[in-house]
Amino acid sequence: MDSQVDGISVHHVEHGTGPPLVALHGAGVDHREIEAAVEAVVPDVGLRRLYPDLPGMGRSTADGLTSNDDVVTLLAGFIERLAGEPVLLLGHSYGAYLARGLTARRPDLVRGLALVCPLGERTGQVPEHEVVRQDDDAHDQLAPEQRAGFDEYFVVRTRTTARRYRDHVVPGTTLVDEAALERVFAGWSIDLGAGGYDGPTLIVAGRRDSTVGCADAVGLLGQHPNATLAVVEGAGHALVHERPEVFGALLREWINRARLSP
Repeated sequence: MDSQVDGISVHHVEHGTGPPLVALHGAGVDHREIEAAVEAVVPDVGLRRLYPDLPGMGRSTADGLTSNDDVVTLLAGFIERLAGEPVLLLGHSYGAYLARGLTARRPDLVRGLALVCPLGERTGQVPEHEVVRQDDDAHDQLAPEQRAGFDEYFVVRTRTTARRYRDHVVPGTTLVDEAALERVFAGWSIDLGAGGYDGPTLIVAGRRDSTVGCADAVGLLGQHPNATLAVVEGAGHALVHERPEVFGALLREWINRARLSP
């Protein structure tokens, strides 16, 4: 489904009915990655799940956007137009950075906040890229040209994670407007405000995340007095695919907290 928000076409898919959950994917992919991760662990929880393509990715345009703050403004308009009420807001990686900016600017639109492997204004301490598990036949699921990207992203390399990468990550990488992202990312810094967010919050990081690390995620705890923090061993930046059982349990607990919150 495509919607016009301030003259920009925002493509999204949705599933289910009930209170809205909006999930934001990372950079360089499209909605299919976070959609696959969330739908695999909360297939029927009485929620209306909305998965937009972020500007310049997937089938969403980015005309006139020159900064991440512009993207935050666009997302606020998307939520007002499509949800019509405060949402459970989840972001993975770059999507988590945008989610933090949206929550700071428009806390009235956010009923609960989940930050998964959150990327920030700058990346702090990160570990070396160290493989946790490498199955001999994992690469059999991938075309030769897909294997380097898989190895760069995943620290858990199995047939299952390879299929996740092939089916839900790779397709979005072919639909990136590189010029648009270069323009938007030139205005990288988002106004995160002076305070934190005291609504129901979940912060999840992979202990083996060589892209953003886990220290910065841990550092967010002080800004979120009602947060659950989990640093997951045996997972990297692709935590949502590598440890779906842990991600699912944490996500369901957060959803329950947020739905019971006033």
